[in-house]
Amino acid sequence: MTTFKELGVRDDLLRAIENMGYEKPMPIQEMVIPHLLNEETDVVGLAQTGTGKTAAFGLPTLQRIDTSSRSVQALILDPTRELCLQTKTDLEDYARYVDGLKVLAVYGGANIEPQIKAVKRGVQVIVATPGRLQDLIRRGVVNLEEVRTVILDEADEMLNMGFVDDINQILSHIPDERKMLLFSATMPKEIAAIAKNYMHNPVEFVAGTRNEGSANVRHIYYMVKASDKYLALKRIVDYLPRIYGIVFCRTRATAQDVASQLIQDGYDADALHGDLSQAQRDAVMKKFRERNLQILVATDVAARGLDVNDLTHIISYSLPDDNDIYNHRSGRTGRAGKTGISIAIIHSRERSKLRQIEKHIGKEFERREVPKAEEIIEKQLFNLADRLENVEVREDDIAPYLPNVLKKLSWLSSEDVIKRLLSLEFNRMLDYYKKAPVLDIVTEKKERGRAEKKERNRKSNGEKDRRTGEEGYDRVFINVGKSHGFYAPDLIRMINATEGGKTVGIGRIDLLTNYSLFDVRQGDANKVINALRNSEFFGKRLYLEIADANKDYAAISFEGEVKKNRAERRRAKFQAMERERRKRSDRRTRRDAERGFKKRGKGADEPAGNYSKFMKKKRKS
Repeated sequence: MTTFKELGVRDDLLRAIENMGYEKPMPIQEMVIPHLLNEETDVVGLAQTGTGKTAAFGLPTLQRIDTSSRSVQALILDPTRELCLQTKTDLEDYARYVDGLKVLAVYGGANIEPQIKAVKRGVQVIVATPGRLQDLIRRGVVNLEEVRTVILDEADEMLNMGFVDDINQILSHIPDERKMLLFSATMPKEIAAIAKNYMHNPVEFVAGTRNEGSANVRHIYYMVKASDKYLALKRIVDYLPRIYGIVFCRTRATAQDVASQLIQDGYDADALHGDLSQAQRDAVMKKFRERNLQILVATDVAARGLDVNDLTHIISYSLPDDNDIYNHRSGRTGRAGKTGISIAIIHSRERSKLRQIEKHIGKEFERREVPKAEEIIEKQLFNLADRLENVEVREDDIAPYLPNVLKKLSWLSSEDVIKRLLSLEFNRMLDYYKKAPVLDIVTEKKERGRAEKKERNRKSNGEKDRRTGEEGYDRVFINVGKSHGFYAPDLIRMINATEGGKTVGIGRIDLLTNYSLFDVRQGDANKVINALRNSEFFGKRLYLEIADANKDYAAISFEGEVKKNRAERRRAKFQAMERERRKRSDRRTRRDAERGFKKRGKGADEPAGNYSKFMKKKRKS
């Protein structure tokens, strides 16, 4: 078994990582560390989240620092504030026994003055987010002329967040004679371009297979109606009383809505999304890291860079559009040799997306039935029994109160005490699940049969199927389409604006030439129709109604457009005729006036002559 010492790690760094519990190198560390210590070529490291990348680049980078100099010798760029702080903390832990080595984190969302003062006091390693580092460079505070090592950490995430221009500008300030390391989970073309432009003959190291998920993660999915997703989530959480995980949602509104419902139902949960201030984000993450929260409900953007240990579960409340994002989600559990579970809650129309993810990660999802009431109650009862069995009994502290309590309960047998204790904890849950319905969508065989039947109906009915909403949704017609410049973001923006931030579940959207159809969660359709009534889209008055499967909206819209065009042509013709009539009238009036002026004889106030010259002279006077 290879050791860190055999890889060439220095004794003072070895002492620190041994105290941190590092026993043997992980694959990416075993490949990268000796290369960085002994070779001068640049490195591209491809490895999934949680595979030990920080130690892989951090240990050799720290070993190359000259502590006698106070200039910046190493620069690490991270996509988010949270990852920036986590990387800085890890590097400080590695350098615990290295005298005179200073590591500084600079990031946005915090007061810049303390960061400026810290840079001026002298640091050898800066861990930064691109935006804040750009600001410090423009102010002339950070000088990168002595940098010998540059690391782009989570480079694909930085590109997803739009930092490519910042990265290019920052790299232009760094000397050509330096070692550059690029670590990423994926290798999009933009990263390949950076490697080509700024790296010298980079050597690529791949831990595992490209796009491969963590080997220690099981992938499970539950299939329910779209309107039952929260009920399914609640049952899953009840079935996992010791869950410590993250629930991922696609939008900020959904994340906040799910978190609010969980809190209202009595769960230790909170939300993390882009609408929170930095202080609120810090407070939420502090509670989650200290395990005062069991469940963090987050968007992918807000959760980028979070490094939380020992997560038991990752739950995808909404599947992401990008398969790599799912890989990042599931990679947050099952770290450091531990096992983890990634759960997806999907509805029937997301099956194809799930199959794409399976091909991408090279693993098959296990289908599970949503936990039933009796299974949940049994799990919760055994969890309570475990807690009773393992609770710390403080004999001395409870001794003064024990005699009176025993006297009070002396008429109860030990079995009665246990029954009452369990009833005290679970009467509410028993009542809640007494008539709980089955949430699962039909079995695989029936599902395939229904899908085939639906496909046959679609082919036979054509347009009629488009006018029918999915289960749990109402279909809504709106009289604008692609020809009016109307697209899905316009619809979502209009609904969000009129609903004042309230969450409205939107399903399938079909954009056609002169009209559109979209699904709205049952119960919300009339609310959306009333909210958008009499509003306009670039001058066109909007009309909405619950879609009628027997209406031929294409023909109606075409006829409406024809009538509208005819009316517009008639209106334009009338306006042209009216303008011509006014011109003729003005010419007649002018001619008559001029003739009358010329016929004036002697004794008139003004002599006969040219009428136009006369009027011009009169206006001047």
